[in-house]
Amino acid sequence: MNSQPKRKIAVDLHSHLGSSVAPSILWAIAHRQGIKLPSKDYWDFEDMITMSKKRKNKNLDDMHNNFFHWTELIQSSPEAIQESVKSVIGGGYRACNIVVQELRFNPMFRNRGGERDLDHIITSAIWGMEQAILEYPQVKAGLILMVERFQSMNLGEIIFNKAIKYSRRGVVGIDVAGAERKSFSMKAYKPIFEKARKAGLGLTIHTGEAGSLDELSYVVREIKPERIGHGILCVKDRHLMKDVVRQGIVLETCPTSNLKNNVVKNLKELKNIYRTLLKNKVKFTINTDGPEMYRTNIVKEHELLLKNGILTQKEIDRCTQIALSASFIK
Repeated sequence: MNSQPKRKIAVDLHSHLGSSVAPSILWAIAHRQGIKLPSKDYWDFEDMITMSKKRKNKNLDDMHNNFFHWTELIQSSPEAIQESVKSVIGGGYRACNIVVQELRFNPMFRNRGGERDLDHIITSAIWGMEQAILEYPQVKAGLILMVERFQSMNLGEIIFNKAIKYSRRGVVGIDVAGAERKSFSMKAYKPIFEKARKAGLGLTIHTGEAGSLDELSYVVREIKPERIGHGILCVKDRHLMKDVVRQGIVLETCPTSNLKNNVVKNLKELKNIYRTLLKNKVKFTINTDGPEMYRTNIVKEHELLLKNGILTQKEIDRCTQIALSASFIK
């Protein structure tokens, strides 16, 4: 008879495929595909794609340039992305009892610059997700397709149209990610977001993580997505927080990621952000962003907030309930 106490359920609505697959799995995939890695030593490879306790990125571009090149390259085949997606969803359930998992990725970063067909990449990701759900029927999972700000508008439209195409087969949402750039216009994307919303897709947008409040304000007041990736800059504007609450927008917060990417300087600042969100009744969830890259998981994220007096257990449990309600998975 199993006498172990019942484990709390967990939810992760914000994790990137490029930073969520275990290094050992990526190592095996790379060798199976004959990808030439910079080192033949596994430990060098692990250090290359994960962050040690003391390591930090200077900014978001530094994070992308330092870590995602190799992980995305290794995942760039139908077989590789299928195995990657399956491993993340199954591993999240086994390690942390994640019963609702939304995994996001940019399919164009998995097609070797057009060599691979996007539909094959996306359907293979869906199959990997379905395999995981078959093995772990307690889990609900969905995929979010992303566009990076440095990609052209034409490429963005292609990705979002693919999301609409597969919206009844496991793709549950769309996202725009990456550091803010002068060449990118959120306003230009508004009609595409509306088209995706009408097709039944959930909208989440990376904004308000770093940079100015201008884009975050526009997203909140004009696009009105169901969720915002990070969005923590809203604590600087009381009126903006009121608008977030009024629109019913949920923030996808990622504590360790914000600390590692120099978005939040220290635990004291992190605590101030969370207490300000709570004081102003802004709904938020707790997520990993990239558990393998940051050497964390959803349980460790909860422990970080609890042990440092940032959130209470009751508040963390409330975040889990908010995440369950805010999920795009029907």
